[in-house]
Amino acid sequence: MKNTHAPADISWLTNLHLLEYVDTSGINLSTADVFHVANKIPSLRALILIDCSLPNAKQTLTHLNLTKLEQLDLSRNYLGHPIETCWFWNTTSIKDLSLDETNLYGPFPTELGGMTSLQRLYFSNNGNSATFAVDLKNLCDLEELELDESLEFGNITEFVSKLPQCSSSKLYYLSLTDNNMTGTLPDMVGHLNSLGVLVLSNNSITGAIPSGLRNFTSLDTLELSLNQLTGQIPMLPRSLASLGISMNCLSGPLPLDFGGPNLTELTLSSNYLTGHVPRHMCESKNLVALDLSNNLFEGEFPWCSLLPSMEFLLLSNNSFSGNFPSWLQNCSSLIFLDLGMNKFYGRLPAWIGELVNLRFLQLNHNMFYGDIPVSILNLIRLQHLSLASNNISGSVPSSLSKLIGMTLEHPPRLESYFWLDGDTDILSVVMKQQELRYGTYAVNEMVGIDLSLNHLTGGIPDEITSLKGLLNLNLSWNHLSGKIPVKIGAMKSLESLDLSRNNLSGEIPVSLSDLTYLSSLDLSYDNLAGRFPSGRQLDTLYTENPSIYTGNIGLCGPPLKKSCLGNNTPEHANNQQGSENGYDPVLFFYFGLAVGFVAGLWAVFCALLFKRAWRTAYFRLFDKLHDHVYVFAIVTWGRITSRATAS
Repeated sequence: MKNTHAPADISWLTNLHLLEYVDTSGINLSTADVFHVANKIPSLRALILIDCSLPNAKQTLTHLNLTKLEQLDLSRNYLGHPIETCWFWNTTSIKDLSLDETNLYGPFPTELGGMTSLQRLYFSNNGNSATFAVDLKNLCDLEELELDESLEFGNITEFVSKLPQCSSSKLYYLSLTDNNMTGTLPDMVGHLNSLGVLVLSNNSITGAIPSGLRNFTSLDTLELSLNQLTGQIPMLPRSLASLGISMNCLSGPLPLDFGGPNLTELTLSSNYLTGHVPRHMCESKNLVALDLSNNLFEGEFPWCSLLPSMEFLLLSNNSFSGNFPSWLQNCSSLIFLDLGMNKFYGRLPAWIGELVNLRFLQLNHNMFYGDIPVSILNLIRLQHLSLASNNISGSVPSSLSKLIGMTLEHPPRLESYFWLDGDTDILSVVMKQQELRYGTYAVNEMVGIDLSLNHLTGGIPDEITSLKGLLNLNLSWNHLSGKIPVKIGAMKSLESLDLSRNNLSGEIPVSLSDLTYLSSLDLSYDNLAGRFPSGRQLDTLYTENPSIYTGNIGLCGPPLKKSCLGNNTPEHANNQQGSENGYDPVLFFYFGLAVGFVAGLWAVFCALLFKRAWRTAYFRLFDKLHDHVYVFAIVTWGRITSRATAS
């Protein structure tokens, strides 16, 4: 039942004197006197009121009868009043208290420190408007404490000092993400040795990672990403399954024995880590996600022979070298592979087509050479391919329709096992003439091919137009020839198209105007000729960037100032009509001039032939002209001779 229905009346529950469990989640209780009704059921052990449109939780209960209440869940109700005014803080029997998304604010009351039965407290996604200065040292049964995105500020050193300090502390789960926490992280050795999950990401914690964490032998998950941590990464517990320390200021090499047999997810991206990757990092056969991108690692990546579960491998923007890692042939589960912006070299292996689960293949800005393996067409799930800025030669594979993942306008979403936040960039794409970055969730929408800055030859295969899911197609800075595929307008999803700096010829296909989502176009510096196709979208793109057709001297007509023969401007309307009827008006003009000259000559000849008087007068005029020329020549010659004798 949804809470959009009319408010419900639950007063009848008071007749159930032995009732222990109440769950009205999703029922509209905006006008019901819920807590007074619940207080009349002293047997109640669980009261679950998730998303019930409760107006508040600050009713005054003169006599509290809920002495057996162990579970209270008010999540997803917009209560919107100070935390300390809630009625339940004196209910010391509560073990599970959930207040997620309640918009409660202000300081937590000191009464919380007296709720000695409390085992789990969830107070997340409350708009960073609460403060927490309560002493929890006596809450020896506390197992889970989650305050994500709820605290206005806090000092991590002071916060840790207020956590349970019992000899038998049970605190296993501590999560304080997105809380503007400052200060340095203390060792926490002693009273918090039972910690299994420590999540402090997206705060402003400074200083080094405490070396004492190595002694937390039960630690399974450590997430310290998006802070301001400095120094080297110390040796950490080998019990870890998930480790995230990305986006900090950590530097130096990793410990030689860095790793662990239980690791499934490891991200160290966006730091200043140097040196070689230790071999121990590959010892876990269960490793699913490894992200070392945006660091200063160098040398060859170690041989990781047994990683059958690997799905995400991100090594981009380092100085890794060597051939394409051959051990990847055994990683048949690989979904996302990014080796971009390194110093890898050699040919791409033919067995790359065996990685049939690949959806994202990013190999840009390396030194790979040779042809694109035809086996790459076996990657039917592939939705993003980038080989940009290498030394790749040969032709573009022809049977591109086999890349089914690129033919779908809405590819299936990637259900990532990555624990990265949605704001974390994991894919960098040159699109729309700029570098765009995609996060963990937005990457699902990226479908594209980038083969720019290589040495590809031959034509653009017509089958490329079957890839109707493509958002980005970049084939610029190659040696491609031939014509642009006539049916390029069938790629309805295209937002960015760059075919510049090639040897393409012929006319621009009229179907280009059908790409209504196109927001970036570059056809500059080719050998294109003929008239521009008309279309509102193409006109807009030219207005915004007039250079998109630069360097094609054969192009003419609007929007260029260069007119085409037979263009459709008003002053040349007759010429256009003649052109449409199959003849060139300029050639027709010269043809008419020649015919007129010949006709005039024959008219004069016929007149002389049939008119005797005209013929007699013509010959007399010719004889008279001949005599004058002859006399003039003799006289002139005589003068020249006499001057020569006299001298």
